[in-house]
Amino acid sequence: MIYAVFAPLLFAVLIPFLSRWKEKVHTGWLILAVPFLIFLYFLQFVGPNFEPQVQSVQWIPSLDISLSFHLDGLSLLFALLISGIGTLVVLYSIYYLNHKEQLGHFYTYLYIFMTAMLGVVLSDNVFALYAFWEFTSISSFLLIGYWHYRERSRYGALKSMLITVLGGFSLLAGIILLTIVTGTTSIREMVAQADVIVDSHYFPFILAFLLLGAFTKSAQFPFHIWLPDAMEAPTPVSAYLHSATMVKAGIYLMARFSPILGGEPNFFFLLSLFGIVTLVWGSFMAVRQTDLKGILAYSTISQLGMIMAMLGFGTDIALFAAVFHILNHATFKGSLFMVAGIVDHETGTRDIRKLGGLMTFMPISFTLAIFGTFSMAGVPLPFLNGFYSKEMFFDATLVNSASGPFMEALVAALPVLAVIGSIFTFVYSMYLFFGTFTGKYKEDELPQTPHEAPKMMLLPPFILILGVITIGLFPEMFNQGLITHAADAVFGAENNKDIYFWHGLVPAFYMSVAVVVLGIVLYLTKSKWEGIYSVLPGRLSFNRVYDWLIENIETGSNKITTSYMTGSLRFYMVLVITAIFAITLGVLIQTNGVNFEVTDVAPITTKELIVAAIMAIAAIATIFVHNRIAIILIVGVIGYGLAILFVFYRAPDLALTQLIVETVTVVLFMLCFYHLPNLQKSTTPLLTKGVNIAISVGFGLLLMVIGVSAYNSRAFDSIADYYIENADPLGGGYNMVNVILVDFRGIDTLFEVAVLFGAALAIIAMIKLRRDKGAK
Repeated sequence: MIYAVFAPLLFAVLIPFLSRWKEKVHTGWLILAVPFLIFLYFLQFVGPNFEPQVQSVQWIPSLDISLSFHLDGLSLLFALLISGIGTLVVLYSIYYLNHKEQLGHFYTYLYIFMTAMLGVVLSDNVFALYAFWEFTSISSFLLIGYWHYRERSRYGALKSMLITVLGGFSLLAGIILLTIVTGTTSIREMVAQADVIVDSHYFPFILAFLLLGAFTKSAQFPFHIWLPDAMEAPTPVSAYLHSATMVKAGIYLMARFSPILGGEPNFFFLLSLFGIVTLVWGSFMAVRQTDLKGILAYSTISQLGMIMAMLGFGTDIALFAAVFHILNHATFKGSLFMVAGIVDHETGTRDIRKLGGLMTFMPISFTLAIFGTFSMAGVPLPFLNGFYSKEMFFDATLVNSASGPFMEALVAALPVLAVIGSIFTFVYSMYLFFGTFTGKYKEDELPQTPHEAPKMMLLPPFILILGVITIGLFPEMFNQGLITHAADAVFGAENNKDIYFWHGLVPAFYMSVAVVVLGIVLYLTKSKWEGIYSVLPGRLSFNRVYDWLIENIETGSNKITTSYMTGSLRFYMVLVITAIFAITLGVLIQTNGVNFEVTDVAPITTKELIVAAIMAIAAIATIFVHNRIAIILIVGVIGYGLAILFVFYRAPDLALTQLIVETVTVVLFMLCFYHLPNLQKSTTPLLTKGVNIAISVGFGLLLMVIGVSAYNSRAFDSIADYYIENADPLGGGYNMVNVILVDFRGIDTLFEVAVLFGAALAIIAMIKLRRDKGAK
């Protein structure tokens, strides 16, 4: 299983090299087999006798973090969608993206995202899940901003990044609290302690943090605003990220933690409320759009709200319907995104006001769109899978029960709001279909003459529409082998439902009929009532709130930064030293770390006092000397004096090191400063001098306090015995100091080398800059 998760990432490393042959062979063909083989791997688990699979590899054992992958019914459903639709998206992109594009970048980002999504849905360790979760945000940022030369692409990428990463930090806070409460990082073990979590006083915070993480990722109201702007990405990205995978990560999170949170009334209230509001608002706003992908974006928002609401209901029928609709939505929405991309690719525009009458020019796309849009609309036909889960949704809204005034009001409003949202879903579906393929053909407004797409470009949406029809005609074939297992994982117990077309004259059927009838009326009279958008939302917009926040954060940050970034090195040193002084002294006082006992210390003799006095005089002398060479030599006196003190206290290794370092330092500084002019005496105001003296004396006293206190404090047991006992067995040496430096504290050497490497880079850059200036 671990190979299936990381296979796309491993191939992502090779993609930049494979893309060199894109002029001869499109890069997509060279890597198409990767997601397809992953799909076949997971497909073998589908069946009525499926048993969960577990595989674990240690990652950071000291923090109980492992790459632990758990394949149950829910993760299997998502893994099949990620790899199956990923295969179709790669095939589709071969004909959508020209070989002149930066294909190496595109497929690298896409395969990183694929690994991240597989990691999210398969991880049992919460911290591994979080790591993969953030990788989805980073890789989707790169994919949305793929056409980085477009301003709207950059805007959409940044917007999605900021909102989803905000949710990611919230998720991190939630899982940290979960690990504190349960003492484990395993989701399965957390589910086993559901009662402990719910009874914990941290539970309100856990619930809030997890909900915020899910809402931002799955574009729930009011965090939905990033998804329409993300449509600036290439259509293969939209078909993959925003219909079948990334936007369902929040859905997956809520489904995965449903056995823990589902019994809490606040979970029902918040998830159901935000979900149903997202459904209504998204479908209402979709009718307003004029861009094909904009319509589909708000359509996705509304569909995600519907699934989220069902997860909030928590009943067996609601959870089963939610899982079923995850599958159905991926099929019809993925196909519609691809059809929209084909229309844009072959006509040169996605503006529905310029489209119309394409049925005769693009008959295959027209046929595919019929099944996709009518399934999305929930039209009651037996070969449309969208109707089945939509009717289950209606049924689920009728069987909720809750106590309390707010709860009871919400339960009563759910069926009404569900019908309203579904009516607008029907309207935007008809608007999308008929506005594109029927009506008057506007030849003068199209950038290019329309024609049908290549057959291989039509194959991916055709396969998805075939899935729509197959699920609609043979739902039980998918039920027992896949859907039931996923529903069981979400429900936390057996949740087996029969799927069939005719349920009789039940309330859910009447709700479906009402949706179709009222939807037809509203679609036919759209020009009469669409003026309502000037009132609602009118000038109100969460996008304006987002833009206002970003603008003011940038302005405020700039003001704060310019207030202390004055260009004065002295001022920077004052701030840094004062901060170090305040923080360090505060910690010492807070932890009772100040300790001036001087027992059990070596006696101080006259010769040591003489050396210390010479060092002090040399240090003070540097203030009054203006020749740079003289200053370096005087500073060298301090360093050599310290080496002599090491000799007095019988530390020859430290003395030798100090002598070598000091000699090299003095020589290097003399070489560097030889060509610089002498220092000029400055006329410093008396107040500035006082501040300088206070900071210097205070910081020196602080270091003295730290040194004395560090010697006398015994907050922890000494590690000296450990070094003595293990220098030879673990380090293989008898010189304990060398073993400590090279083996036990080898990481220090690594960082020292990194510092030298960074300094070398800076020196090279300065030399190159000076040389370039000289050339000019």
